Amino acid sequence: MSRAAPTLMRRIHGMMFKLPLMITCEAFEDFILAYLEDELSARQRFVFEMHLKLCRECREYLAAYRASLELAKAGGKAPEETLPPVPDDLVKAVLDARNQ
Repeated sequence: MSRAAPTLMRRIHGMMFKLPLMITCEAFEDFILAYLEDELSARQRFVFEMHLKLCRECREYLAAYRASLELAKAGGKAPEETLPPVPDDLVKAVLDARNQ
C-alpha cells in the first residue's frame, strides 16, 4: 500500500463522521449497552450499525465490551480460550464508575 493511502483513508474516515446519520466514536460508546440490550430505535440501530461497518476500532471495542460482559456473567472466571485485550479506556471507565 502506498504511503498516500493511509492519509487518504484517515481523511475519508474524518469526513464520514460529518455526514448525516453518522455518529462519532465517542457517541458510539454512549450507546453500546442500549445496543446490546436491544433498546435502540430502528433509526438509532441503523446509525449505530453503520458506524460499526465503517470503524474498525469500534468493532474491536464492541468485541472487547461483549467479552467483558460475558466474563462478568461467568463470575469473573475467564474461559479457557484467550480473551482479546480490553481497551484501556474501557478499564478506566469501569474503574471510574466503581469509585463513584
